[in-house]
Formats: sequence, C-alpha cells, structure tokens
Amino acid sequence: MYQQISIQDAKKLLQATDVIIIDIRDLESYQQSHIKNAIYLTVNELQNFCQFTPKNKSILVYCYHGISSQNVAKHLAEQGFEMVYSLIGGYEVVQLGDQM
Repeated sequence: MYQQISIQDAKKLLQATDVIIIDIRDLESYQQSHIKNAIYLTVNELQNFCQFTPKNKSILVYCYHGISSQNVAKHLAEQGFEMVYSLIGGYEVVQLGDQM
C-alpha cells in the first residue's frame, strides 16, 4: 500500500531517512527543474527499477499535480515496495514556494 504525503511531511521524510525520489514528469520538465536528488523515470523504466531496487527502500514519487504519481506509487506498492509515498499536489506545490 502507498500513502499520499503532504510537502511538509515529505520534507520530514527526506530529513529522516534515505529516500529514492522519482520524478515521472516529462524529460524536458525534469531537466528544467526538479527536487534535489530526484531521478527521472519513465513508465517504461519501471520494470527495471522494480527488479533492481531493494523493496525496503523508501520511495517518494511525484508528477505535475499529484495525480499520475498515485498510479505509479500504487504499482510500486503492488510490486512489493513497503514504503511508497505520492506527493500531494505534485511538483506544483514545490514551485509555489515550498522548496524541498
């Protein structure tokens, strides 16, 4: 199961644990700006990610508005990842001044 997480709780999570941050927006948007240490991942790359990433890693997924990231977070949870989070509001809340 995955959890939706506010930007405030995401900040706390990033300070407290080693988190893999996944940006699922388009490549151009990622290249222009992204959360520090985020990796760019396409839907096509999810299978390899699931295969080679330890299931006990904390994962924070974000998209533009927090909608598409829920589907990816759900998929990751279904693949056996134990700590998966979807950022409520997506990168839009980061751009509105809540820098991470």
